[in-house]
Amino acid sequence: MTSSIQNETISSLLANIGLEGTAVSPVLETLGQVDHRYLRDLKINVGNVLNSSQHLSGKETRLLALSVAVNEKHQPLIDAFTAGARQEGATDAEIAEVLACTSLLATNNVFYRFRHFTGKDYYQQTQPGIRMSIMMNPVLGKEFFELVSLVVSAVNGCELCVRSHEESVLKHGATEARVFDAVRLGAVVKGLITLV
Repeated sequence: MTSSIQNETISSLLANIGLEGTAVSPVLETLGQVDHRYLRDLKINVGNVLNSSQHLSGKETRLLALSVAVNEKHQPLIDAFTAGARQEGATDAEIAEVLACTSLLATNNVFYRFRHFTGKDYYQQTQPGIRMSIMMNPVLGKEFFELVSLVVSAVNGCELCVRSHEESVLKHGATEARVFDAVRLGAVVKGLITLV
């Protein structure tokens, strides 16, 4: 049975991500049964990335979190972060753009990792043949579109894409501190998904 302190920690964590009132996953329940200190760390980490960033707005944090939830196909968090983004002022067009960007980057990350891994001239020189028109005039602006692209690429482990999008987002005016906060958010949300 989960202790009352652990119950409070789990409830607070779920409320912070917009999943209050939902069933506790078996994985979280297992940690709660042994009074595991990681639950407190996770609650603090999630709170820090969603609510305490000096370099990302509330809307941006929810949209970035949404991109990771979509990438990882975690429907409860997709719903929660979509609702959170709307509460922070995100429009339907902005939410749709994050969904489309995430899909495009999932595609590109596979393709460009393959190119990078093989290193063969034919693959490097042949045009990808992948349409990317959504990158031209993003609703959220080029800088934020590149930031979403960077976070998804980092989560998917595409070194070539990470380098390219990090360089691009800095050229579009982001600071390294903003990049750091965004990628840290992506990492924490990815870790969160393994438990909820």
